[in-house]
Amino acid sequence: MLILGGSNIQINAILRAKGKGHTVIVADYLDDAPGKKFAEYSELTSTFDAQGCLAVARQYRIDGILTVGTDQPVLTCAKVANELGLPSFLGVEQAKAVTHKKVMKKIFKENGIPSAEYRLIQEDFEEAELKGLRFPVVMKPLDSQGQRGVYKVESLQQIRSLLPDVLSYSREDEILVEEFYPSEEITLSGWVRNGKAHILTVTDRQTITNGHHIGVCIAHNFPSKHLANYPQEIEELTNKIVKAFGIQNGPIYFQMLIGSEGIKVNEIACRIGGAYEDELLPVITGVDILEMLIHHAAGQDIDYTALEQYDFKHNANHASVQMIFTEPGTIGRMVPMEEIVARSGAITGGFNYQVGSMIQEIQNATQRVGYMLFQADSADRLRFKIEKAFECLEIRDTQGKNMLMDLLCRK
Repeated sequence: MLILGGSNIQINAILRAKGKGHTVIVADYLDDAPGKKFAEYSELTSTFDAQGCLAVARQYRIDGILTVGTDQPVLTCAKVANELGLPSFLGVEQAKAVTHKKVMKKIFKENGIPSAEYRLIQEDFEEAELKGLRFPVVMKPLDSQGQRGVYKVESLQQIRSLLPDVLSYSREDEILVEEFYPSEEITLSGWVRNGKAHILTVTDRQTITNGHHIGVCIAHNFPSKHLANYPQEIEELTNKIVKAFGIQNGPIYFQMLIGSEGIKVNEIACRIGGAYEDELLPVITGVDILEMLIHHAAGQDIDYTALEQYDFKHNANHASVQMIFTEPGTIGRMVPMEEIVARSGAITGGFNYQVGSMIQEIQNATQRVGYMLFQADSADRLRFKIEKAFECLEIRDTQGKNMLMDLLCRK
């Protein structure tokens, strides 16, 4: 089984695949990617490099390929699987549509899926090309992930200044510029079976802004407070997206914005979410989508019983994914996550950095120091567990100064 990506987000998938008897090969461009130490084999190959991953696949004569929690490797997976005749939920063109913002936006517009007004520009663009767009606007690479190269700007001058940096995160020579929509964000996790979307969770995605950097996730809270007012619209829009992109089977992860103009779709993905949904969803829904994904990649039958029996509208659980961020600096001391989980009643948690690691200023998801997952039968009980965990959490720099950031993520 070839798994694309060896970050902390993929570790659970690596361990689960091994636990099912699969020999795991991890491809990642980082030599010290943490997931590599759990795999039988690893290769220094970028998950963006389809030809490189294809060569790895042929070298090991793999039986299946998958990725979780990250966008661009979805396209690589589809290319490798389709080339070798391996199981794949998506064709290559479908995979590009759900990973490339230019194609995605075009399908949104053609199918009447509400989304922010946008333009595509190159480095030598003329001011007239942005005519009709209202500032502030958001600049995005067409084919990146994890909020890399995403900026909110207030002027034409800022666009020109930041455009080379945005392009540095892309393999394209143009970028997306779209109107900023003042809103709150929700994320939808689900699974499509034979063209029918099964919604598993709708969460409130809490984010922070740091200068020009926006959309950095600090928490996911279930259930979304917006479900009470928009249940039918969320379900209808989900079905419309599935039909427009021709999604027949597999995981879905949609990001939507809710503001004064109603619901607009931010982005969509055909993967398990990157906020540790593969660990949380089985606990709060009873549907183990990671197991389903692994079985599919291996060419094995999938048991859909739990999926067909589940109804997200009657899920009485309360749950939260809390991301941990710190001030910039070098970690000198941290309380072990095992101790925090045991004392607070969290489901699980983990650190992405260790003592001695240097943490940079928050720009995107890669500065996420760690995470914790929580579940309870009431909002008050959930809040108690989260507060208890943050009381136990301690991260200090080499001079003994507290590094932990108060991002109001417990509110």
